[in-house]
Amino acid sequence: MIETDLLIIGAGPAGCSAAIYAVRAGVKTIIAGGAVPGGQLLQTSDIENYAGFVNPVGGFEIMDNMHKQCKRLGVEFTSDEIVKVEGEKSPFTLTCADGKQYKAMSVIVATGAKARWLGLPGEEKFIGRGLSACATCDGFFMRGKTVCIVGGGNTAFEDALFLAQFCPEVNLIHRRDAFRADKVTVEKAKANPHIKLVLNSVPVEILGAEAVEGVRVKNVQTGETADIPCAGLFVAIGAVPQTDFLKDSLVALADNGLVLADERTRTTIEGIFAAGDCADKHYRQAVIAAGTGAKAGIEAAAFVNLHR
Repeated sequence: MIETDLLIIGAGPAGCSAAIYAVRAGVKTIIAGGAVPGGQLLQTSDIENYAGFVNPVGGFEIMDNMHKQCKRLGVEFTSDEIVKVEGEKSPFTLTCADGKQYKAMSVIVATGAKARWLGLPGEEKFIGRGLSACATCDGFFMRGKTVCIVGGGNTAFEDALFLAQFCPEVNLIHRRDAFRADKVTVEKAKANPHIKLVLNSVPVEILGAEAVEGVRVKNVQTGETADIPCAGLFVAIGAVPQTDFLKDSLVALADNGLVLADERTRTTIEGIFAAGDCADKHYRQAVIAAGTGAKAGIEAAAFVNLHR
């Protein structure tokens, strides 16, 4: 069994930021990043809203720099996949997929969340080429172009209002004619001349060769199909927190799988903290994940140094 002061599960912005703060506080820190460390940011080609970069920067470059920074400070990385967390108090036992085990005084869960995609044929090739799950991240690149959004909750309507500021036509596609979004937000969207509601409809095909050129929708009541030309398709049907490995632990989860953590990133188990998208029900932004990671790193370091 490998012993450490702090084990961080996840090597994205939250996990790396947490590690930087913890190791600088004198805490022996290991990041278990899994087979592909770096999180969802690795799938983003051009990022313009991460502070500190004058020009657009790739997600891979940001994560590569974070990993190098962590290693320079003494953080240890492993590709182990954590599948179980046990213990109701420190120290905690963490088991990997291959049976290897760690014993850690403190744990930070920073496993992120994966976008819930539409599941359409060939969908993968369009991700980053007009298909996005983050209007806040990628909407700027659609300036002056027609776009579509899929969803009926607050995120979908807020994205529509955001995109309508610089897109001449925003088509909001929803499978029903009733919405989960707040009434006030829905009314704002309905009153916006740039937003068109495409109701009782579902996407059945993404059109285009190398990039999104349109979306084919099917009316669920009539069965008729129609093509909507667009340069961007934004999916706003939720995200899936990567927290299945915690379901048999004592760490409390919300119904949607998010880790329940307070503003200081503390979970229901003393000594276990959560940061980033796995505990974020609203923003899901890299810079915010890094910020909560910093908080978790500070809190975990304080916990370890208090209980040595």
